[in-house]
Amino acid sequence: MWNSEPTQRQQQQPQQQPYNGNSTSSAQPAKQLGMTSAISLAEPRPEDIQRTDELRSSLEPYNVFESQDELNHRMEILAKLNTLVKQWVKDISMSKNMPEAAAEKLGGKIYTFGSYRLGVHHKGADIDALCVAPRNIERTDYFQSFFEILKQQPEVTECRSVEEAFVPVIKMNFDGIEIDLLFARLSLKEIPDDFDLRDDNLLKNLDPRSVRSLNGCRVTDEILALVPDIENFRLALRAIKLWAKKHGIYSNSLGYFGGVTWAMLVARTCQLYPNAVAATLVHKFFLVFSRWKWPNPVLLKHPDNVWDPRVNASDRYHLMPIITPAYPQQNSTFNVSESTKKVILTEFNRGMSITDEIMLGRIGWDRLFEAPSFFYRYRHFIVLLVNSQTADDHLEWCGLVESKVRLLIGNLERNQHIALAHVNPKCFDLKKGGNPNSSQNNSGNEDDSKPQSSATTAPFCSLWFIGLEFERSDNLNIDLTENIQNFTEQVCQHGINIKMLKEGMTIDARHVKRKQLSLYLDPDFLKRERKSMESHNNFNNTLLANRKRLSSELAQTQESLPAGQKSAGGNRAREIGAKVHRLSESLTEENSNASSDVGALTPTTPTAAQENAPSFKASGKNGAESSKMDCMDSAENTVPVSHNNGSNNNSSNNNGNGNNNAAAAEVACS
Repeated sequence: MWNSEPTQRQQQQPQQQPYNGNSTSSAQPAKQLGMTSAISLAEPRPEDIQRTDELRSSLEPYNVFESQDELNHRMEILAKLNTLVKQWVKDISMSKNMPEAAAEKLGGKIYTFGSYRLGVHHKGADIDALCVAPRNIERTDYFQSFFEILKQQPEVTECRSVEEAFVPVIKMNFDGIEIDLLFARLSLKEIPDDFDLRDDNLLKNLDPRSVRSLNGCRVTDEILALVPDIENFRLALRAIKLWAKKHGIYSNSLGYFGGVTWAMLVARTCQLYPNAVAATLVHKFFLVFSRWKWPNPVLLKHPDNVWDPRVNASDRYHLMPIITPAYPQQNSTFNVSESTKKVILTEFNRGMSITDEIMLGRIGWDRLFEAPSFFYRYRHFIVLLVNSQTADDHLEWCGLVESKVRLLIGNLERNQHIALAHVNPKCFDLKKGGNPNSSQNNSGNEDDSKPQSSATTAPFCSLWFIGLEFERSDNLNIDLTENIQNFTEQVCQHGINIKMLKEGMTIDARHVKRKQLSLYLDPDFLKRERKSMESHNNFNNTLLANRKRLSSELAQTQESLPAGQKSAGGNRAREIGAKVHRLSESLTEENSNASSDVGALTPTTPTAAQENAPSFKASGKNGAESSKMDCMDSAENTVPVSHNNGSNNNSSNNNGNGNNNAAAAEVACS
């Protein structure tokens, strides 16, 4: 199962019919894959196939494809692991007085899931795997004896167990490949080599940790079984995952979408357009989900009522529910907040505009993978500095802080004056020789150069940035002390509870303005970011001009025709109308969600506002605008608040939706 090959059902599917010049396949019966019937059964046109070839070529420089030698290396590693598991199960069983002949038959198996099982992993990606053992093997055996066996292997380095995690795991580097290995103990006497984990009866009488460990494999296999064409699905998913990473919305722990969520959204698009090639699927992906009626759930199959907001009150608070297809069905986007939802929807609409242009042949696919600068989108930021004394401590400490950053986002969102708290999922290292305390001012004004009282002297320091967007206000004072102090106290307390916290582990949270970013980040990097933002703004302006011109031409053509011919429109009108039709709904208002799996009222789609920034009152030790939460000695902590600036928060968050007067196209446009 670890070779990421299509399932038998998918291999037996007939090859896609060549384009025959018809827009639909009238002889083909209506397909239903998932909750609803397909939106369109149209076969790919020659230009769609051409766009797909261009998409594949554009992905190659980003190292999203592995060579055959690299794929073979992964398979060899998994085969070695599988042999180790079988031998370990046999040895443990014999140590418990089982006859050798019986122990030989018990089996044990390594299953893969995640991006590798889906066949969309990139070069250097890790492997998510699951060790399945029969009922006579205990979890303690896995985290003790098997863990020791792994550490003794010459190919294994950096082997560590995380037994207390919500999903217990052994992490290691096996011959150059990072592997996260989970464990599940089934209520079966033997584990045959051809065993299928999708049977719901397997979950009976299992402990909760085994159920959670099995969920990854079961969800991945269900996704593969629910898409009509595995190769088109894979290529489209590679493109969407790369786009999401480039645009900073790929992180489940920070409140964005994780890998399995993106896979489910692409799989749903494949169900709605079963005959479409990858380029069309990417375009339709943005069409469907920029118009989705959130919070209606995205479902790949009929639900089993485990997730049900009508019954479970907690499910009603999920903002963008995307439900896993395997029992027990769960919402994979539980961490999404109001701010991350706004950011994701903004990127969906931007992706819709760009893919419209790509499908018209005006620009290349590279434009889709270029994101506007995060640091020139906002004027105000909160920067989190995470400090540790050793590399191992820093790895653990950063992992804990990252898993808790969404709590800070929630605290900031509850502040009535903050419209958006946009966290950048990328973790930065403090620039070499950087000492933000040496020149950052006390009052928040750039011309004030008084040094702050304490410096960042820890040998390891990582940074997260949160862009702030404020509600419209005049001369408003905002105190963020409580918001940030609650967050730092929660993180430190959790570190104490799990016995992770050590001397030198600190969190330093500060409010900074854009002009102060050079204290934390490399100036050359900031220059590249500025150029990126300028390029993005120029592209947006060109895009708006093209749309206005197209709408104007269509309107003028219709007005110049006699009344009886306006419906037909003439050749020129049909030509322009076809272009508008090809642009689909991105020419209509941003709120017009077009599809959902369950009917409900359409929530208002938020847009990023460019509002006036409030002013701040400086406070803290020596007037510093930093909040250093030294978790080992909280009595000396200072907490940041904002400062007086009187400037506008002119966020450069341009969605490219300036002209919404053009006629709307049908959702099912092909």
